[in-house]
Order: sequence, then C-alpha cells, then structure tokens
Amino acid sequence: MRLLSKTVQCAAKQRDWSRRHFWGWLNAIFNKVDYERIKAVGPDRAAAEWLLRCGAKVRFQGSDRWHHDYNGLPTGPLGRHKIQAIDATESCIMYRGFDHLDGLTHVEEIKFNKCIYIEDTCLEKLSSIENLQESLYMMEVVSCGNVTDKGVIALHRLRNLEYLFLSDLPAIKDKQMTTDRLKTALPRLDIALDLD
Repeated sequence: MRLLSKTVQCAAKQRDWSRRHFWGWLNAIFNKVDYERIKAVGPDRAAAEWLLRCGAKVRFQGSDRWHHDYNGLPTGPLGRHKIQAIDATESCIMYRGFDHLDGLTHVEEIKFNKCIYIEDTCLEKLSSIENLQESLYMMEVVSCGNVTDKGVIALHRLRNLEYLFLSDLPAIKDKQMTTDRLKTALPRLDIALDLD
C-alpha cells in the first residue's frame, strides 16, 4: 500500500513537472523577439504585440485607455502610437523578450506584479536601455520571487526614476543597504517598501 502511494506521488510530481515545463517552453516562444517585425511595424507596435501576447497591458501616450486585447490595438501610421505605460501584472514576460523594449522612447511607468519570470537579469536589462534611463519615472515590483537585492540595485541607472514601490520580494536580503544605494544614486527617488 505504501509503495503504491509513493508511485502515485511520483507520477503526480512528474505530471506537474511536465506541465510546468510545457508552459515554460510555450512562454519562451511568446517572448521570442522578431527583429523583422520590429523593423516592419516599429518598436512601439512590436513591443505592444509582445506584451499583450504575454498577458500584459499597455497604455499609449495621450490616452487613458489600457489595451489588453491583441486584436484591439490601435491602427494608423507607423510610429503614431507610443507606449507610455506597461502593466505586466501576472504576465509571462521574461528576459528573452526584453529586447522589445530597446526602441521605446516614451515609457514613463512600468508595473511588474506577480510576474514569475521577472528576475535580476530582467531588471538589469531594463535599466541598461538608454531610452528608458531617460523616460521611466515610476516603477512597481511586487510579488516577483526571483528578484534579489542585485536586481533592485541595478535600477540606479534609471536616472529619472522618481517613484519605486517594492513589496513582497522574499529574495531581498538586505533592504536597508539596497535602498541606501538607490537613494545615494537617485536622491529624488521616493521608495515605498513593504518587504516584511
């Protein structure tokens, strides 16, 4: 009886692993960067398509409306619609897709809430994009279990960042040192913490 129970548990674990592996593989495909598409439709349209494909929402400059439906993206001349805000709550965006952000020049706000694939390398990549260093002024990182002190400290390169909300980040080990380093690099930064 005990042997049968162990066999059933092993089979259940194998099914769970197979499911996770399948979704991870599928999400990696959703995050693949198509450089030809970026050339064809421009960086904002291509980035919006990537973000919506992965379950995020975007708001374009001059609009209060959040777009979450891939088929509802605005049309018109190339380059007309510029992404101003990204809400990646519970999306499957991951590092491999972050090259989509390279050409964006008007992004002011980004929210990473409950993003299981967001990790330090994502925040390091984000903060190394010159256009975002200039435009981004508000950011949230909430319930992203793979983000450590290293990833948060990398945000110091976002020169115009004025507001940063950090919450439920269990991998942050030294919040005082992390916030001190950010405040030293970005004196105007208002950091709101809820890490306990």
